[in-house]
Amino acid sequence: MPEIGEVARTVHYIRKLLVGKTIAKVVATDDNNVYGKAGTSAAEFQKHMTGKKVVDAGQQGKYFWMIMSSPPHPVMHFGMSGWLKFKSEHTYYYRPKEGEEDEPWPPKFMKFLLETKPENGEEVIEAAFVDMRRFARIRLVDCPGAEIRNVSPLKENGPDPVVDKDIVTVEWLKEKCRAKRVPIKAMLLDQANISGIGNWVGDEIMYNAKIHPEQYANTLTDEQIAQLHKSIHYVCGTAVELLADSEKFPEDWLFKHRWGKGKKNSSNVLPTGEKIAFLTVGGRTSAVVPSVQKKTGPVAKEMSEAEVLDGEDVQPKKQKSKKRKAAAVEDESEEEEVMPKKTTARAKKAPKTDEQKTKVKPEPEVETKPNGVRKVAKKGKKEQAMSPVTEKKSAGRGKVVAPAAMTNDTSTGRRRSGRLGKS
Repeated sequence: MPEIGEVARTVHYIRKLLVGKTIAKVVATDDNNVYGKAGTSAAEFQKHMTGKKVVDAGQQGKYFWMIMSSPPHPVMHFGMSGWLKFKSEHTYYYRPKEGEEDEPWPPKFMKFLLETKPENGEEVIEAAFVDMRRFARIRLVDCPGAEIRNVSPLKENGPDPVVDKDIVTVEWLKEKCRAKRVPIKAMLLDQANISGIGNWVGDEIMYNAKIHPEQYANTLTDEQIAQLHKSIHYVCGTAVELLADSEKFPEDWLFKHRWGKGKKNSSNVLPTGEKIAFLTVGGRTSAVVPSVQKKTGPVAKEMSEAEVLDGEDVQPKKQKSKKRKAAAVEDESEEEEVMPKKTTARAKKAPKTDEQKTKVKPEPEVETKPNGVRKVAKKGKKEQAMSPVTEKKSAGRGKVVAPAAMTNDTSTGRRRSGRLGKS
């Protein structure tokens, strides 16, 4: 998922390639998730963007927006796999594989395509918003550009640790921690508390601050909170300054060494010799260095050995469930755009028979047909009565097909370690 650094990269390229340009043409592809769940439509987006000039761009955590020459303004969120691509430059944060062919244009999974008006001999700029997994959100906000952060959805989100550095102070963080009896990493991932921190950034902050991610926030000492504050600004500030170019990240960062989990040839060891462990808690994976991140207070739960992976090709045992879910929903606790849970219809239970509702007196043994399952004990013993069994056809157990928007499609599978820098 694009986090604070990756979104800063997008804003950088919007300012570089689109600001000051007039949008001459807009092609939008309707999507009930990307547009519909944000309260707009592709037709509305196309109508309100065409002919306007891009004045500026901004960011708050994982949200970003373009300020147009007049309202409404587009406010966007990448979700799990969204991105804003430009035809003239490779702006994505990973490096294409060697020998890989250029992507066709317009790209696959396009939600909108913008084309600028050529002015003063400048080239036409084309930008496309893509999202394969459809967790992204594109909405229109009808307010002055300077007020975008004061209306929904941004007003419900916490301050950005880089943009709002003067707000995210030690005292502010201490007050937040004291009021939250939740694991400290969970508190940081909650966008209502602070914007922009996702899974890998959260792990990097925890490692830099030498705090165990599962320790309750309200049990941290003043010294730990002060160090946590420094780590938040250091990690987030560095990621934004480098525009998520992981090749330029410090060599001692966890990010440089965490991506080998489950690979046979990966040691998952830092240059200092400390080993990286992976804690699987609540469906989320946290990279932890146990020798550095000690538990100094109560934690959410004690980890079992099966939940601590040392980087070898070992997978935790999956718990058996009696019922299959209709769709696999990403367990991203930091995700702002929460997908409503779908309820699955349950088969109605057969009504209880009179014999099941009330106890009956023992009766003499009676002869029954083989298909009847009325079991009768010997005379003098209590009779066990059961409802007749009716033969039912298979309810179609087996594969459960999830809606297209909820299937666990994989993206490119590339690792951030091959990402491009700013240009």
